[in-house]
Amino acid sequence: MRYVTYKKEGAPRLGALTDNGIIDIQTLVPEAPEALRGLIAADASMRDRVASAVAGAPNGDCLPLADCLLLPPVMDPGKIICLGLNYADHAKEGGHAIPDYPAMFLRCTTSMIGPNDPMILPVCSEQLDWEAELAIVIGKRCRHVKKSDAASVIFGYTAMNDGSIREYQRKSAQWTAGKNFDGTGALGPCVVTADELPAAASGLKIQTRLNGTVMQSSNTDQMIFDAFRTVEILSEIMTLEPGDLIAMGTPSGVGHARRPQVWMKAGDRVEVEIENIGLLSNPIVAEQV
Repeated sequence: MRYVTYKKEGAPRLGALTDNGIIDIQTLVPEAPEALRGLIAADASMRDRVASAVAGAPNGDCLPLADCLLLPPVMDPGKIICLGLNYADHAKEGGHAIPDYPAMFLRCTTSMIGPNDPMILPVCSEQLDWEAELAIVIGKRCRHVKKSDAASVIFGYTAMNDGSIREYQRKSAQWTAGKNFDGTGALGPCVVTADELPAAASGLKIQTRLNGTVMQSSNTDQMIFDAFRTVEILSEIMTLEPGDLIAMGTPSGVGHARRPQVWMKAGDRVEVEIENIGLLSNPIVAEQV
């Protein structure tokens, strides 16, 4: 299944993305939760009921994708946990040692936007950089999960652009400031359930394109800590809950490591694409104050 959140009559709606468009889930199953996080947390029988209803829906029930305003597929994640330096080539291009334990930081929900939403270049810095990332969507409340059991607590995966204001990322030893400017982290276009992807979402091509030019091109099998190992590490520290997001780090090719450096500017368009998950596209606009 491929789940989206979209706006209909001014309100968020939960939908299933198909080859023919979007199927509104509440229309098929009125008792279904109105948000993806609620569906993830619901009893498995409800998710099975939704999947069955979507599979049996006629093509005429689909809304054209072009007519729908997509929102972040997970509107209200309880936590957004991000890994840094999780591709060896990215660690090297930034002058860092390859980590034997993942670097971690948190993003707040006010930094997040959805597909086609404007990514905001703040007035205080020109150093807006891109980072294509795979993101895990947690499916069960869990703690102390072994790597061998991690598949059982992952609901699915989506794409993320971990937009970073590099100047502010380096103002302190912590990365929080540079990673949490409003409107700099994009998520979407959909959440693909884990059963539709390879184990740990490994072996998927991941790319960033800026104005059509490929800036990052790698594969998720190049991650130092894969999705299952990451769940094991994080669940040793904290309780993971349905709808929590874990961003899995970015490969090489970011703007700050280029010579000369490249920053996203107002009028640009940035695209993150992950094989079998989809295309996340956002225009860059200047902040209005």
